[in-house]
Amino acid sequence: MYKALLIDPEILLKDKLVNALDWNEHGFQLHTFSESFSKAFVRFKIKKYDVVFLHLVDDNPKGLEICKRIRKVSKIPLLLFGGSKDFHFIRQTIRLQVTDYLLTPLHSDELENCLLTLKQTLKTEIMPLHQPLKTKITSQKNRKTIIEEVKMYAHSSLNTNITLKEISDDLHYNCSYLGQKFKAQEQMTFYQYLLTIRMDKAKSLLASTDLKIYEVASEVGYTDLDWFYKKFKEHVGESASNYRRRYQSISSVSANTRYG
Repeated sequence: MYKALLIDPEILLKDKLVNALDWNEHGFQLHTFSESFSKAFVRFKIKKYDVVFLHLVDDNPKGLEICKRIRKVSKIPLLLFGGSKDFHFIRQTIRLQVTDYLLTPLHSDELENCLLTLKQTLKTEIMPLHQPLKTKITSQKNRKTIIEEVKMYAHSSLNTNITLKEISDDLHYNCSYLGQKFKAQEQMTFYQYLLTIRMDKAKSLLASTDLKIYEVASEVGYTDLDWFYKKFKEHVGESASNYRRRYQSISSVSANTRYG
C-alpha cells in the first residue's frame, strides 16, 4: 500500500478526489491536508509519503513554490490537479519533473489510468523516495529521535506561527509530555529554542540580504513588526537596524582590506 498526500488548502477538490474511486483497491492510502502550503511542506518532511497530489487553483504561484521546495529535497512523484493551460505555466511544471498533470474537472477513468502508471513508477524506484540521495537508514540507533523531529519541524516552519501543540498533534504526542521531554534534553523550553533559531535566521538575513526589516520579520514568523523589534533587541542586545549597519560596516572594511 502506497501512502499518498493530497494537499488542497482551498478544499475545492478534496471530497471529489476522495470519492472518485476506491483508493485502497488501487493500492493507495490517501491522506488529505487542507491547511497552508507552508504547513503542508512541513507535513511532507515529517511524514513519509510515496507520492504527493497537489491541487492548484488556476496558476497559483504558491502551488508551484511548494513543488520547487519538494524538488529540492526529494524526487518523489508529484501529481498536479487543476492549474492552468497557459504554456508558461505548463513549462514550469515540466522543469519541476511533475509526474502528471490532470486538468479539472476530473474524470475517474483518467485518474485510474494515472494511478496505474504511477504504481509502475513506484515499483521501479530503488532509492527511498523521501531520501533520494542518501542510503536508507535501517539502524534504530541512527533514526531521528522525537526531539530531533520537533526541531526539524521548527526549522521548517520559521515563517509560520507554529506552536508546540500543532507539532504534538501532528506527531501524535501529548503536548505537555513533549514540552517536558524537549526541555529535559535541550535545557531550554521549545519556545526559547524557537526564539533562538528565529533570531539566528533574522541576523543572517539582515547581514547577508537586502530584504527590508519587515520582510526579515515575516521570514522568521513575525507579522507584528514592533514585536519583532522588541524580541530582536532583547535577544541580540541591539536593534535590528543597528545590527545591520554594524555588520555591513564590518563587511565593507573587510572587503576594502582584501581588495584595496
